[in-house]
Amino acid sequence: MSEPIYKIVDDLPSSSMTVRLLQALDWVVPGEWKNIVGFENTIREVTGQSDPAFVQRVGERAIALYNDKTQGYQRALWLYQTVDFVQGVAGFTAMLSKLGESFSFLSFLDRLTPKSDTTQAVDLGLKIVTEIVAFCKINGLPGDSIGDFVESLADYRHEALMRMGTLVCIDGLVPLGPDFIDKGLSLLDRSGVSTVEQSSRFNQIKEYIPGKNTAEQISFMQQGLEAVKGWSQNFTSSHNVTLDKIVSSLRGKLQGVEGHLDYLGAFLDMSVNYYEHTGVQSIARSLISRAAAEI
Repeated sequence: MSEPIYKIVDDLPSSSMTVRLLQALDWVVPGEWKNIVGFENTIREVTGQSDPAFVQRVGERAIALYNDKTQGYQRALWLYQTVDFVQGVAGFTAMLSKLGESFSFLSFLDRLTPKSDTTQAVDLGLKIVTEIVAFCKINGLPGDSIGDFVESLADYRHEALMRMGTLVCIDGLVPLGPDFIDKGLSLLDRSGVSTVEQSSRFNQIKEYIPGKNTAEQISFMQQGLEAVKGWSQNFTSSHNVTLDKIVSSLRGKLQGVEGHLDYLGAFLDMSVNYYEHTGVQSIARSLISRAAAEI
């Protein structure tokens, strides 16, 4: 079994590159996301209750639900963690740690290689598929229930909405432009099986992507992208999300990003794990809400 869920939530950082990124994009979904850290703190926040005995009971029930392998919580969390895992250049994490809160984005350019549009499209498709499959796991649905997932997007709140909003910004608009869904679909269509199979992300999670082979799994990725197209277009329009506003928001966190957008995707890919961070928070909220309702 994986680490205890209470420890995973307790170990969430209160300050990190990921947290700063999410805070910089808070305007995308204002008032929806708070960086809740700590299992007991999350119980109090989600339930609105602070009685120690109640918190204890809810916590115990939430832990039991997570530990029950007939439920989908462990697998959903693994997916959120795995799709966000990347192998950075040697010493990159240590360097970030030394630099702390202040660093120049430009100082990393000689260590980065811009990701190709095709790679960006594959990553976008895989993150959409991860969200679909994790949603299905948590809710006890078949893993290919795209329709149920798309319907649920209207009810996304808190960490889940922050995650999808950040996806639109960081994995959609920044690397692929305003028509990122259409561009992603086109690139996936042209990429072919061999190209997708070169993706480390794909190879890590492919056993959970519906489809008997890579070709069918690519088709499922395309179906997922096509299914969220309407939602993403409505989201960017209603929230007035533009590339200029995203870059402006990141300017204070990443000095010099304006002239180096081709490197920005690679830099963020190596330095943030917003899918894992908000995924842990989403799963904790789901477990606690269910536990509170059952006791």
